[in-house]
Amino acid sequence: MKPLPILLCVLALGACSSKPPAPKAKAAAVATPFDALKADEQRAKDVQKIVDKQAKEQRKQIEAQQH
Repeated sequence: MKPLPILLCVLALGACSSKPPAPKAKAAAVATPFDALKADEQRAKDVQKIVDKQAKEQRKQIEAQQH
């Protein structure tokens, strides 16, 4: 009966000394409520740039017609 406790101890130590599991793939980025707001803000900035560019071109055309 003495070999049985020794065998159980060896198995328990063997099970505990294994390498930690390999890290799994990184989790996907979690979307926050602000992501949609940031995208909307960027879209608005892009639209404003287009509007400003068109207004500048229109002003140039008006000035060219006046002279």
